[in-house]
Amino acid sequence: MPLTLQQIRTNCAQARARMAQARAEKWAFGAFNLDDEATLKAIVMAAAAKQAPVLVEVSQGEVDDIGIDNVRDMVDNFKYQYGVEMYVNLDHSPNVEAAKDGIEAGFEFIHIDISQSNHDATEEEIIAATQEVVAYAQLTGAIVESEPHYFGGSSNVHEEGIDYEEIKKTFSTPEGMRHFVEATGIDTFAAAIGNLHGKYQVPKVLDLELLKLLRDATDCNISLHGGSGTPGHYFREAVQIGVTKININSDMRYAYRTTLEKVLAENPKEYSVAKLIGKEVIPAVQAVVESKLDDFNSTGKALVI
Repeated sequence: MPLTLQQIRTNCAQARARMAQARAEKWAFGAFNLDDEATLKAIVMAAAAKQAPVLVEVSQGEVDDIGIDNVRDMVDNFKYQYGVEMYVNLDHSPNVEAAKDGIEAGFEFIHIDISQSNHDATEEEIIAATQEVVAYAQLTGAIVESEPHYFGGSSNVHEEGIDYEEIKKTFSTPEGMRHFVEATGIDTFAAAIGNLHGKYQVPKVLDLELLKLLRDATDCNISLHGGSGTPGHYFREAVQIGVTKININSDMRYAYRTTLEKVLAENPKEYSVAKLIGKEVIPAVQAVVESKLDDFNSTGKALVI
């Protein structure tokens, strides 16, 4: 059932305090995509096993498929059933109206990403839209995240290599970050330091020296998108520098699909696919989430719900 405005404000205030605590204690929230009930259950079971706080996130595709209020209800039902600390993030919201819908639905984290839906959006257009979302988020206290440019890749498995000379052209800069944060008033800055959406054939390489410069540039929270396919030592170092939110999607989808393909091939006469998902797929995705929670140093950091 829908949360009251006061309940939403209380949840957002707690999430805000926990982000500050994460930075002070040098750990990060894992933000894991919800594709369906099975992935949500895998995330929740991992959070319970590791006693770690987590974000469950949906982008516009999942919102259109599941329904924004259904997402909120599903997360809350699992949250109380398993006794885990869990918040909802609206990831890559493509426009101001969609972001406002997330705020009204009680999502504690809102990522407004005009450039994702319009790669040619100017920085002025991105700033104006972000300012509007930041102002509207005062209704609930939701934590607003954004970035000043298009972030490459996609949440898929890519066959091509990574052209670092090309993506370095869109790396964040301390001066650009400071200007964007001051212009918009955002709570969280999505940094580009070699992270890239999707899973590639080669491991990703993060520029941790640049991350240190970004951390010194402003007091804003820093997030890393495109965490899949990144060696864990980068995450362990990043949280020590001050990253407090890391997004994971493709690694989970890869585990889901490859495991499902395997068990379907092994059980050609089993037509209860849900049974196979529960037995094999959920544990495989759960294992991915648990490994990330260890890398993010969030194991054992959950509040008792």
